[in-house]
Amino acid sequence: MDNIQNILVINFGGIGDEILFLPTLISLKKTFPNSKITLALEPRSKGIVDLTWLIDDLIFVDVKGKEKYSELLKLLSTAKKGNFDMVISSGGNKLISVLLALTGIKKRYGYNTGLLSRLLLTNAVVLNKNQYAVNMYHQLIAPISNAQTFLPEFSIEEQEKIPNSVLIHPGVSKLSVQKGMIKTIDAPVWADTIKLLLKKEKHVILAGGPDDKEVIEEIMEILADEINDKNFDNYYGKTKNLKDLAVLIGKAEKFICSDSAPMHIGVGMKTKTYAIFGPTDDKMLIPDSDLVTPIKAKDNCQLKPCLWARRQTTCTGLDCLKISAQDIVDTVEK
Repeated sequence: MDNIQNILVINFGGIGDEILFLPTLISLKKTFPNSKITLALEPRSKGIVDLTWLIDDLIFVDVKGKEKYSELLKLLSTAKKGNFDMVISSGGNKLISVLLALTGIKKRYGYNTGLLSRLLLTNAVVLNKNQYAVNMYHQLIAPISNAQTFLPEFSIEEQEKIPNSVLIHPGVSKLSVQKGMIKTIDAPVWADTIKLLLKKEKHVILAGGPDDKEVIEEIMEILADEINDKNFDNYYGKTKNLKDLAVLIGKAEKFICSDSAPMHIGVGMKTKTYAIFGPTDDKMLIPDSDLVTPIKAKDNCQLKPCLWARRQTTCTGLDCLKISAQDIVDTVEK
């Protein structure tokens, strides 16, 4: 394995998936310190390079677009010309092993999805989805690396904390909303949470990205009487990229967010994070650590967590997201 100089890694998904995959890249770099790492990912997740120096090159593959098969063919062509020594893919599709074999790369690693994967891959790793996603991804390199990286780590220095501060990032990706995957509380509950924190004389900072424009505007409309509070700062639009957001999260003493990419940034910045969880499985998305606390409704839904495990869209009742502002503040204040 000493001659591994050029590694292709394929990981499709949103920016949260790329952050959860970072520990795998970190361990790869520890094992092959002189190697070049090329990451094939969806265009929507290109911001991952704002958080790490580990990735030497990117290949964009729009697998969610209308020309996905053409995009995959371009990936194959690029992989064949890239002189890669090794390819690793996180995909759970049964045809991933065929894709990797067609690249012509000699060393191929992926999940065991059946007979084809066992025949075509150098090593087909058991896919265990019932664990923190970082650990699930990291298993891919268990046959080639003894390195262990348990949490996302960023190429961003530790920040000085703003005293008594609570940062709130209410948004989720617009793509998830468009697909009918509702994963967070409504704007009025976020606004009431801010009001309660201000009454407790917390320094409250509100942040959000381009996808969060509507929810931020609704929150600000409700907060008409609190906008000029000396302890309230609206940082919407002031974080221009993921590094800016990570720095801001790093400055906060506490961070309240949805089940979304900023939550994973909170873990990576080692800021005490409180995340709203409804239909998704917190055990798969956050580490077993004091760094992050899930905030969940006290409902009696027997199907929860259901999203992805039992269904691809959320139900209409959403009892799992009936969380009050008082419940949120009480959890943060514990």
